[in-house]
Amino acid sequence: MTIALPTRVTIREVGLRDGLQSIQTILATDRKREWIRAAFEAGLREIEVGSFVPPHLLPQLADTAELVADAKRLPGLFVSVLVPNLKGAQRAIESGADLMLIPLSASHAHSLANLRKTPDDVVAEVAKIRAARDASGSKTLIEGGVGTAFGCTLQGHVDKGEVLRLLQALLDAGADRVSLADTVGYADPRMVRELFEGAVRIAGDRFWCGHFHDTRGLAMANVYAALETGVERFDASLGGIGGCPYALGASGNATTEDLAFMLASMGVETGVDIARLLALRERVQGWLAGEAMHGTLWRAGLPRTFEQAETR
Repeated sequence: MTIALPTRVTIREVGLRDGLQSIQTILATDRKREWIRAAFEAGLREIEVGSFVPPHLLPQLADTAELVADAKRLPGLFVSVLVPNLKGAQRAIESGADLMLIPLSASHAHSLANLRKTPDDVVAEVAKIRAARDASGSKTLIEGGVGTAFGCTLQGHVDKGEVLRLLQALLDAGADRVSLADTVGYADPRMVRELFEGAVRIAGDRFWCGHFHDTRGLAMANVYAALETGVERFDASLGGIGGCPYALGASGNATTEDLAFMLASMGVETGVDIARLLALRERVQGWLAGEAMHGTLWRAGLPRTFEQAETR
């Protein structure tokens, strides 16, 4: 049986947020500006530039408002930020970000450890954020992201029914979009296909994004399984940096350059210039000297047949 895959996929670059918050190096704001511009020049049109969290908790992301302002000057760039609560959302609205992501852990234990809230507390916070957004007249979209959707290092099993219940609850609370994340790298392609099919049935075109970690080497396989359900947008991080502090041994996020290559090789359009992306990776690796970066394309290089695959 042949399954029709999407003909075009959007990659949302999350290295500037999910990646940088997970490492010790504090990258200078000017370097981040270079990263954003180079990613834009490489064809990426959605970038998560930071998070509105207290600077004393994540000094790596203290310059998020500046980065939103700079990124919004690039024509056609869709700028995302992460916010943990109403206060962060108010800052995101003031910044003019195009979208704010509110993370929710389907795992009760992870939610308390990461946010000090239960999953349903987060749903209630989303309702407050929606009310504040609407009252302000802002057009900033609200994305509710359900993390630990496939299991949790603290809790273990996470019930599929609970994940889908929370997805529906986020929509009912006023989220414009919803997404699913394999926060600790437990998913396999069969699990992804089954859960994403249920999520798409619930959310339809309001299902926004898949977020996979490559902890056990399955990020690309899991992306493919999600593609089979019709999902057309995925998070990825340049050099695979990032991860979860509660996933010991995690090797980070899906790698942007590997994902762009896989999709292009399959004939799926992304708009990404992979050679430019690899050149950016090399620059970022120099800026983050001593920090672990991941992925395989940078090591092996593009195959000699790739030009044919790219144009077929």
